[in-house]
Amino acid sequence: MRRVLLIATTTGYQTRAFGEAADRIGVELVFATDRCHRLDDPWRDGAIPVRFHDEAAFLEAIREAARHRPVHGVLAVGDRPAVFAALACEALGLRGHPPAAARASGDKLETRRRFAAAGLPCPAFSEVLLDSDLATVRPELEFPCVVKPLALSGSRGVIRADNPETLHAALERVRRLLSRAAIRERRHPSDDRVVLETFIPGREYAVEGVVEDGTLRVLAVFDKPDPLDGPFFEESIYVTPSAEPADEQRRMAQAVANAVAALGLRHGPVHAECRVNEAGVFVLEVAARPIGGLCARALRFQGPGGVVLPLEELLLRHALGESVTGYRRETDASAVMMIPIPRAGIYRRTDGVDAARAVAGIVAVVMTAKPDQRLEPLPEGASYLGFIFARRARPAEAVTALRQAHAKLRVAIDRPIPVV
Repeated sequence: MRRVLLIATTTGYQTRAFGEAADRIGVELVFATDRCHRLDDPWRDGAIPVRFHDEAAFLEAIREAARHRPVHGVLAVGDRPAVFAALACEALGLRGHPPAAARASGDKLETRRRFAAAGLPCPAFSEVLLDSDLATVRPELEFPCVVKPLALSGSRGVIRADNPETLHAALERVRRLLSRAAIRERRHPSDDRVVLETFIPGREYAVEGVVEDGTLRVLAVFDKPDPLDGPFFEESIYVTPSAEPADEQRRMAQAVANAVAALGLRHGPVHAECRVNEAGVFVLEVAARPIGGLCARALRFQGPGGVVLPLEELLLRHALGESVTGYRRETDASAVMMIPIPRAGIYRRTDGVDAARAVAGIVAVVMTAKPDQRLEPLPEGASYLGFIFARRARPAEAVTALRQAHAKLRVAIDRPIPVV
C-alpha cells in the first residue's frame, strides 16, 4: 500500500478533498494534525497529533509512526505545515523542499531579503518590531506603503498606509491582532514583527505550480479581475486561464521561477502571487504549498489517455514520484469566488443559495460559514462565507456568472454581542 503523509491544521478545508482523491487512486493518507494529543484518536482517523511549535517532538512522532506505517510521499496544507512537511521529507529521506527554503517562503521579511539579494524586482522594505514605540516609527520608505505581518496568510493583517498617521494606526491595529490569544497560541517566533514595503501598483495574478528537482512546472495562471489597491487586500475572484497575452504569461512564469530559485525551493507544490506593471513582474510571495481553501476545486487536469483529475490527485501522484509534465489544465475557463464577509457579527443564514446555483455556468455554491459563528472581515478575519465556482467557455463569462450568482445571495448577520 502506498502512503502519503498529509500535514495540516485541524481546521483546513482541503483535508477531505485529499482524502477523496487518495481513495480514488488507492493511496492511504496518514494525517499529522495539531489536534489535542491527550484524546485517544477522537476522530478515528489514526492521525498523528503534533504541535507546530515543537519541531523535535514532531520529528520524533513522525519517525515513530513511519516505523509502523512507512510513507512514500509528504504533502502539506497551509504555510506552517509546509515547513513541517519539509522537515519530514528530510527526516524520512524523501524528496521535498529544503526546510530552510520552506521557512523563508513562509516569512515575508526573509522572502524580501532573498529576492533583493538575487536582484529580483523588489519594493523597498524595512522591519518594525511591534514592542517598540510605534508612534516614533519613521520608515525610510515612500508612501503609500503596506504593513504586513511576517507569518499570517490570506492577506490577514495586511494594511495600506498613505501617510504617517494612517501608518501608525495600521501598526497599532496589527499589534492588537497579533496579541490575540488565538494567535499567541501559535507560538510563532515572527509574530512580534512586521515588514513595511512600498506599495506596488498594478494588476495582481496567482501562479499555481509544481517544482520538480528545481524546475518550475506551471499548472495554471489565475487573473484577479478585482483591483487590490487597499487599504485592505481581500481577494475575491480567481479565474483561469489568464486573459493576458502568452508573452506576458511567460514573463510571469519566469519571474516565479526566478523567485523559486532565490528561495531555494526544490521539489513540491508552490503557490505564487505577483503584481505586474510597466516596471516588470514583482513576485509578492511563493508559498511552499498548494492554493488554499476550497479554491483548488477550480482546477482540473487532463492526463495521458484523456483522464481528468483534480489538483489534489495530481499532487498525490507527484508526491509519490510521478511527473506532472504529461498533464494540462482543462480547456474550459474556470473561476472561483471567495465570498467576502460584508461585516462583523453573528452569522445566521444565507438566503438565495438555490437561485445562485441556478445561474448559467455555476457548478457549485458552498457555504462554509456555520450558523451562530462569529464572523470578522479582513484585515483581522481569517475566513470567508463560502465559495462559488463557475465554468464557461471563456474567462469573462465565468467571472460574469460568479458576479450574477453572488448578487442572488442575501446574508443575515446579527450585530455582535458586546462584551463588558
